[in-house]
Amino acid sequence: MLRKSTRILVAGAIGAMFAAGPAIAQQKLKIGFITTLSGPQGVIGKHMKDSVEIALDQLGRKVGGLETEVIYGDDQAKPEVGLQVAEEMMKKNNVDIMSGIIWSNVMLAVVPAVTATGRIMVGANAGASPLAGSQCNELYFSTSWNNDESPEAMGKFMQEQNINDVYVLAPNYQAGKDMVTGFKRYYKGRIVDEVYTRFGQTDYQAELSQMRAKNPKAVFVFYPGGMGIQFLKQYSEAGLRGQFPLYSVFTVDETTIPAIKHAALGQWEARFWSQDIKVPASQKYVADMKKKFGYIPSFYGAQSYDAIMLIDSAVRAVKGNVKDTKGMVAAMRKANFNSVRGKFTYNVNHHPIENFYLLRAVAGPVGQDPVMEIQRTIFENHKDSYYQDCKMKW
Repeated sequence: MLRKSTRILVAGAIGAMFAAGPAIAQQKLKIGFITTLSGPQGVIGKHMKDSVEIALDQLGRKVGGLETEVIYGDDQAKPEVGLQVAEEMMKKNNVDIMSGIIWSNVMLAVVPAVTATGRIMVGANAGASPLAGSQCNELYFSTSWNNDESPEAMGKFMQEQNINDVYVLAPNYQAGKDMVTGFKRYYKGRIVDEVYTRFGQTDYQAELSQMRAKNPKAVFVFYPGGMGIQFLKQYSEAGLRGQFPLYSVFTVDETTIPAIKHAALGQWEARFWSQDIKVPASQKYVADMKKKFGYIPSFYGAQSYDAIMLIDSAVRAVKGNVKDTKGMVAAMRKANFNSVRGKFTYNVNHHPIENFYLLRAVAGPVGQDPVMEIQRTIFENHKDSYYQDCKMKW
């Protein structure tokens, strides 16, 4: 039988072990970052991954003051693969926080699995409408937008320009449907036809022939990444750009311009950020990206950079105790970090209230690719259309 003094020492040692547990556990922070790193859409994933690396560099490779390891995963643009990658990161790698994801169908598969474990998910692109509304979650934050918002801005612009008889094309998945819904929320002119193509499709000859037969006054499309590259090349090769003015969202940007070159000139786009925005954090981010990776970053990268900076602000607020989920959520709601978009606030559904701009592709410096430049602000402090369906109160 242990003496009383020995029992006290043993109990004290055990107590100290448990007390030290959280501190030891938080000496290193693990972030799981899922994106698409292979196939035609891999160019988007590269912008996101590179931008995470820039954020880490600026933070001295310490997020919230903690030594940080970011574990990257390739979802191959497939929901089932994304879910498998997320589960492996949580079980095998024991990540503290999850982030990333380009595609809405992947995000809808991953978010419930992540939040069910009590972990926070910081979305760095996909803005599926259910997650902004009825499926909003205390543990889910977005550093991008709701899918509907950029097309809402383009719809407003085209409505103001009195553009009528518009032909609409988008890929047939959650984001494609959200984009068209958003466009129609503000565009009230006549829509000649509304066509949904296969996700990942690369040949659009049949759709372009059908469109030509309809003889619209203008065309609105949403084709991100590799889909956009193929669509725009075929659109130009068919001689349609001069015949049917093209308006788009998430189609002509810094991930696609290097492939389509001057076929991008004159293209109108709408989005929340551009490399020429006059915000100190953005200007430093763009300069660092050019210096380290040699290219102009896209909005995909900008919002991935913001995701890391948001996480950093929350980890600092809880003094490194990332197990303090309640404290982390409270800190993230304040959005107390230097965002590339300037100061913004979170709505009740954890989606940003932010500006949206009209951009146009213009000639770059001699011998270089076209660049996207902001023309004017379409929306100021714009809220998504689903936040009233979110039941969170804070």
